[in-house]
Amino acid sequence: MKTLLITNANIVNEGKVFEGDVLIRGQYIEAVGKNLASHTANEVIDAKGKYLLPGVIDDQVHFREPGLTHKGNIRSESRAAVAGGVTSFMEMPNTNPPTFTQDLLEQKYVIASHSSLANYSFFMGAANDNLDEVMKTDITRVCGLKIFMGSSTGNLLVDDPKTLEQFFSRFPSLIAAHCEDEATIRKNTAEFKARYGEEVPIRCHPLIRSAEACYLSSSFAIDLARKNGTRFHILHISTAKETALFDNSIPLEKKLITAEACIHHLWFNDSDYDRLGTFIKWNPAIKTAHDQAEVFKAVLDDRIDVIATDHAPHTREEKQNTYFKAPSGGPLVQHSLVAMLEFYHQGKITLETIVQKMSHNPAILFRIQKRGFIREGYFADLVLADLNDPWTVGQENIVAQCGWSPFEGATFRSKVHHTFVSGHRAYSNGRFDDAKHGERLLFDRK
Repeated sequence: MKTLLITNANIVNEGKVFEGDVLIRGQYIEAVGKNLASHTANEVIDAKGKYLLPGVIDDQVHFREPGLTHKGNIRSESRAAVAGGVTSFMEMPNTNPPTFTQDLLEQKYVIASHSSLANYSFFMGAANDNLDEVMKTDITRVCGLKIFMGSSTGNLLVDDPKTLEQFFSRFPSLIAAHCEDEATIRKNTAEFKARYGEEVPIRCHPLIRSAEACYLSSSFAIDLARKNGTRFHILHISTAKETALFDNSIPLEKKLITAEACIHHLWFNDSDYDRLGTFIKWNPAIKTAHDQAEVFKAVLDDRIDVIATDHAPHTREEKQNTYFKAPSGGPLVQHSLVAMLEFYHQGKITLETIVQKMSHNPAILFRIQKRGFIREGYFADLVLADLNDPWTVGQENIVAQCGWSPFEGATFRSKVHHTFVSGHRAYSNGRFDDAKHGERLLFDRK
């Protein structure tokens, strides 16, 4: 069985940074410690000066396959993922057709088994009329149930109160939700259309999909989850007001209600619309600098548990459109880790917290088997990065199929050199190795 020894790395793991070695045998980490150089290995990487992190686990991506593959597909976007140090992803059901049946869900797993460089899981999608299909979900082999409690890209809005009650009371595992109040959005849309017609300025986006729309939906959903004892995870928190809904007084392992922040809500604010326009149009919207700061604060104090991307590629042509015609979403999975490492360079977050929020906590929150940590006996999902190797994002180095990024022109001080997925070096200094594909994530749930 092939062995690889990584020596002299600055290992970031479980709240510590220490210099050490990691021995990989096949898919697994065999040993972690110091002075492992005496072990015989097929290959040795001297990582002196570099940092070894657990692979990033992104709990919210949209890879567009099946049906929307002109934007991206599982192969192309998983390559972007491993280029950015993301070794596992959980993908959303708003493909075409939407993932509303067990057969459609399994079709995505088959596609990934033949094409994904990263490990993968897919959310089952909720609709107003598919409760019976949802209840067939094998919760040990599927990351969770996704409910759109606010319309976004695709027609997956679940707005029937009786249906929501059934999902929250009966689904036996994690429910993840997009929370925006549809009635508020429709009211705001009508008001801005009356003022501007079809030419609504992009700067109005956070006023249409407002902080109040987010809070109304999130608070309603949390009340519903508490009433039913539901394991509930709210995606892409974007407002200061919502952060008060979450608790940091108990350990993550015991939380029933958890939350996610996304890179774009930490990096951008509404002052960036004038410069980037519809290229930073997301749902929920990027909001004020105050919202941005408070969401970051909630990440740091553990009210918000994980950091993800909501990676959602659209073509450049689709995004270069008027407000109502431009789709929401953008590609971020290649740049999420280096963006967070840039915050580290700015003194805003520690390396240990980055690893906690991007690797450890997703593994704990979803109860993923043997991933998310640098531990003996765990899968060797690892990222080797140089924190002093500056590079500038440009079309020539963007891996996502859509070929653009909201970070174009930005210079990051850190660079991912190698990404290992279950012991396989899937990415190495700009080159990919498709000899082995990622694996289906499994979950420790009863």
